[in-house]
Amino acid sequence: MFIQSIVDIINYMPMVDAMTRLRLVSLDDTVVFPGMPVTLSFDAGADTRVFLIPRQGAKYAKAGVVAEITERVQLAGRGFALTLMGLHRGVPGAAQTDRDGRLRVDVEERPDVIPPPALTHELERQYRAVVEEILELRGDDGRLSAFVRSITNTGALADTAGYSPDLTIAQKIELLETFDVVERLKLALKLQQERLTELHLRRRIRDEVESGAQKQQREYLLRRQMDAIRKELGESDGSVIEEYRKKIAEAQMPEAVQKQAEHELARLERMGDQNAEASMIRTYLDWLLAVPWSKRSEERLDPKHARQVLDEDHAGLDDVKRRITEYLAVRKLRAERGLSDTRRSGAILTLVGPPGTGKTSVGESIARATGRKFVRMSLGGVRDEAEIRGHRRTYIGALPGRLVRALRDAGTMNPVIMLDEVDKLGADWRGDPSAALLEVLDPAQNHAFQDHYLDVELDLSHVLFIATANVAEMIPAPLLDRMEIIRFDGYTTDEKLTIARGYLWPRQIERNGLRMDEVTIDDSLLRLVTTDYTREAGVRQLERELGTLLRKTATAIASGDRQPPVIIDAVAVREALGRAKVHHEAAARTSVPGVATGLAVTGTGGDVLFVEAASMAGRGGLVLTGQLGDVMRESARIALSYVESHAAEVGIDERVFEGREFHVHVPAGAIPKDGPSAGITMVTALASLLTGRPVKSTVGMTGEVTLQGRVLPIGGLKQKVMAAQAAGLTEVILPERNEPDLDDLPAEVRIQMHFHPVKSIEEVLALALEATAVEMVA
Repeated sequence: MFIQSIVDIINYMPMVDAMTRLRLVSLDDTVVFPGMPVTLSFDAGADTRVFLIPRQGAKYAKAGVVAEITERVQLAGRGFALTLMGLHRGVPGAAQTDRDGRLRVDVEERPDVIPPPALTHELERQYRAVVEEILELRGDDGRLSAFVRSITNTGALADTAGYSPDLTIAQKIELLETFDVVERLKLALKLQQERLTELHLRRRIRDEVESGAQKQQREYLLRRQMDAIRKELGESDGSVIEEYRKKIAEAQMPEAVQKQAEHELARLERMGDQNAEASMIRTYLDWLLAVPWSKRSEERLDPKHARQVLDEDHAGLDDVKRRITEYLAVRKLRAERGLSDTRRSGAILTLVGPPGTGKTSVGESIARATGRKFVRMSLGGVRDEAEIRGHRRTYIGALPGRLVRALRDAGTMNPVIMLDEVDKLGADWRGDPSAALLEVLDPAQNHAFQDHYLDVELDLSHVLFIATANVAEMIPAPLLDRMEIIRFDGYTTDEKLTIARGYLWPRQIERNGLRMDEVTIDDSLLRLVTTDYTREAGVRQLERELGTLLRKTATAIASGDRQPPVIIDAVAVREALGRAKVHHEAAARTSVPGVATGLAVTGTGGDVLFVEAASMAGRGGLVLTGQLGDVMRESARIALSYVESHAAEVGIDERVFEGREFHVHVPAGAIPKDGPSAGITMVTALASLLTGRPVKSTVGMTGEVTLQGRVLPIGGLKQKVMAAQAAGLTEVILPERNEPDLDDLPAEVRIQMHFHPVKSIEEVLALALEATAVEMVA
């Protein structure tokens, strides 16, 4: 068998036949294959065979078919109709015209060389399977499939692909030009597989279209049946329209809004429920009706009652409480004296302060004090203008903005709306939400606010807007210009103790499943937790520490280790909370010359800032470390220049600057720092270093310095002083022009602390430095 296969393959090697001269007949956009009959109209004369070659445009194929004339029929018009049968392939050679003017060509006849079955058996099986599947998809009755199965000649089988109407002329010519039978069968299989894939795709698309059409027809019939059922039950579209008409009449909308609602209702009535736009119109009408156009909360304009409610809910915060009572007092007087509210009589209060100081809860208290509904809108991270103004109805899934939804949730047109975290608004390619808020927060404009979705004027002038922010500088300037800023500068230690005893302790007892009579703690231990375990402007960390303490106690009671009532002592505090997290290290840090204690303001409140100075041999100059910003670097440069230029006045030998390099460092190097208020602290640190006199451990300072030694005012004094008190400092040096700001401090802070207003750096050094120098350790 093996030897026979080798012989078959050797016999399969193609042979070159002799050249034959035949008449050339070109076929435009038609391809004839061997074994294929074709009828043409031309005069063949005495020829019995011709050479048929396909032509596409002006280009002839590289191969043609030698065809035999099997029948001649003379037509009535003296022409001939010839029936030809393709015999085998041929390759055209040289051509010339005979004496009758006919073009003849030398043809190299190339009959198919039948390959051995070992090379074609699997290809034939695959080809027949693909063709039969194509014929099945086309609805063949079985006759064509039987014809394909009856073909035993491999070359003829491959040529059946040329009968396909789906093949292009170029593909048929490629098949004709393939002389090797095996390669031709592979090409035919590839082309038929592409046809099969295309037919499957067409079949799937047709099935999906038919399925969709059937589904639509089915839905249509079901809807018609539902309409008939509704009509029998008296629930036709007319009743839905009437229901909307009744709701619109009862809503007491403004005239323009009512006209818009009636216009949309008329459109809905004309188009019917089957129209795709009907659901969009119904959703729009539902939102129009959801706005409480005519509903108002009965406002309680009693300043004394409001102050009482605010005092019950919050300790301290006198500035906020005073401003709220003033707002209500003005509203009360205008109402009693018959003065109508003008468009500029509103107020937009903005509560600015560190986290945890009670800004959000103050809004709830204001709503309770005035008898209004309260709605909170969190704006942190909002980047899309449509969140404020809504989406236009042209978009799929469009909704009104947050303000319309807030009015719907409140159920009245005069709620208290809390715009929380307004300083954390973002902006991107979708728009700037802060720009949309300009109209909302302007009392002169918000009576005609227009939501993109509702597309009608919405009166927001009766809404009491209260915004909150951590840092006022992060609010865009045009928006900040429309706000009245009320600052939350944090709580004193005594206020924190009051809050812990009256609010945080009872709340944490309830959250941890305990009762008030089961656990007690002394005020001194509450002060210990406040001072040794927290350093913050607010009370969130304090509440977390109290929660940890009570969880440990609840665990001991639940496990039977301790029996109530439990009295928490200092040992229990240490066991539950661990070692102290806050260290009052001003005395230790300033015990050596070159270290001064400054005061700073951060996004979380005031803080204590140490400035360290050192000198070393070098070429002169100043090194700054601690992630200092540009303004703070300039302050350090000014401080060194002042000390050098006023060395004699400060008591420094001018020769000490020769060949020395200075290094100023502000610890907590991972935290960026900037601002001019550390100017006098840097001068004091350098003067302390060069005179050898340490800075007093009880003194903190803040102020900007000039090259002439003048001390300029700074901001955030209240937060800085409260941070100094929390850190254990008892004296604060501040600019003289900031002395009026001391009136904002709580009375107990003014009693406990000593303040030194100064105009020049000479006064600062006299107050801050110890009288005698100490030896520096080398």
